[in-house]
Amino acid sequence: MTDATEQPLLFLDVDGPLLPFGGPEDILPWDCEPDPDPERIRPELGEKLTRLPCRLVWATGWRDRANTELAPYIGLPQLPFIDWRQYSFAELDDDRLGLCWKTRAVVQWAAGRPFAWVDDEITDADLEWVAANHHAPALVHPIAEHVGLTDADFETLDAWFRAL
Repeated sequence: MTDATEQPLLFLDVDGPLLPFGGPEDILPWDCEPDPDPERIRPELGEKLTRLPCRLVWATGWRDRANTELAPYIGLPQLPFIDWRQYSFAELDDDRLGLCWKTRAVVQWAAGRPFAWVDDEITDADLEWVAANHHAPALVHPIAEHVGLTDADFETLDAWFRAL
């Protein structure tokens, strides 16, 4: 799989996985303004992400602002992003099932392609829903919001993509 349209996808959340929170008091609402606080930025993440055999996609409330307000600091190119504004809130938020507000849109955006998704809001309900509703391989990988992506997470992602 060398063509970008055929590569598996890696959906990236920003706050938590790429910009770890310092403590519970730092947790912000999902619709707040992006905060590329330089103290939270880990520049080495861009290189680690670009070495993965996949196509990177922003899956963050930052939407396209991740390309202008974060990507340059970690050495990432402009990436496609899920534009949450194209979905109604009812489509994104399904409290009946306990899903993360992003889950349905991530699966829809993947359009049947294999994908991995890293996010600090993933729950068991999301894992089960993706397994039941996405018929290609999927790695739904929760990230500790106060730690962010670790070397172990990158090893897991790399091994998963290479095993496809």
